[in-house]
Amino acid sequence: MFKTLAGRALIPVGIAVTGFVVVCFLLLYSVIKNVVNRDTVGYATNLADTILKSTRYAMLKSDREMLTTIISNIGQQKGVEHIRIFNKKGIVNISTRSDELDRQVDKKTEGCIACHAGATPSASLGKMEQARIFTNGDGRDVLAITAPIYNEPECANAACHVHPPEQKVLGILDIGLSREMLLNSLASIRNQMIVFTIMILVLTVGGVTALLRRSVFLPLQRLRHLADQVEAGETPTAHPTHFPRELDRIAQSLYNLSQRIRPAGKEPATTEQGTVPKDV
Repeated sequence: MFKTLAGRALIPVGIAVTGFVVVCFLLLYSVIKNVVNRDTVGYATNLADTILKSTRYAMLKSDREMLTTIISNIGQQKGVEHIRIFNKKGIVNISTRSDELDRQVDKKTEGCIACHAGATPSASLGKMEQARIFTNGDGRDVLAITAPIYNEPECANAACHVHPPEQKVLGILDIGLSREMLLNSLASIRNQMIVFTIMILVLTVGGVTALLRRSVFLPLQRLRHLADQVEAGETPTAHPTHFPRELDRIAQSLYNLSQRIRPAGKEPATTEQGTVPKDV
C-alpha cells in the first residue's frame, strides 16, 4: 500500500483526520460531562435547600414527628437514596434508614472531612465542595450533598431551644441521589457522539479520497500512460487535455518531446554493410 502514491497520500491523511476527530470527540465529551455533572450538583444543592426550607417550621417548633414525616415522604421519591440529619456532634437524629438512627458519624469520611480537615471546623462550603460521589453498600453510584443547618435568630431566641447565638451550625442535612439516570444519559450521549464521529470520519475520508482521485490520481495515471507511450517511441494519438495546471505543463512537455523524437526515429540505421533505412 505504501509503495503507491495513493497509499502514501491517503493513509497519512486518514490517520491525521482520524486523530483530529478522536481528540475533538474526547474534548467535547469531557466538556459535556463536566457541564452535566455541574448541573446535577446544582440541582441536588437546590433540592437540599428546598428540604431545609420545608422542614424549617418543624425544626423551630421542635416537632420531631412532623420533621420525620417530611423527611420520610421526600425519601420515598424516585432517585433519592437517603436523607439524614445529624447534630453538631455527628449523631444521626433523623434518617430514612432506621438502622442509622442514633449512630455516630465518622468525621473522617469523605462527606465530613471537607469541614473537619482543620482544627476548627469550617462553617461554610461552596456548592461543588458540598457534593461527593461514592458507591453505597448496594453497589449503586450516589451523588450526596452535605448542607449545613445554620443557626438563625429564631432558633437562638426561641424558648424551646438552647442554642446560643454564637453557635453558627446546628446540624447537617445529608441527602444522597442515585446517579443511575445521569450515567444512562451520559452513556446515551457518548454512544450518539461515537456514531456521529464515525459518520464524520467516513464522510471526510471518503470525500478527501474521491477529491484526490479525481483531481490528482486519475490525471497522474493519464500522465503515466503518456510517458509510457513516449518511452516506447509511440506518438500520442491526441493532444493531451484536461490536466490540472501543474500536470498540464508536464503533459505538454512530454507531447512536444514525442513530436521531436518522431522524425529522428525514421532516420536510417547504420549496419556493417552500410546505411540501411529502418523501413527496409
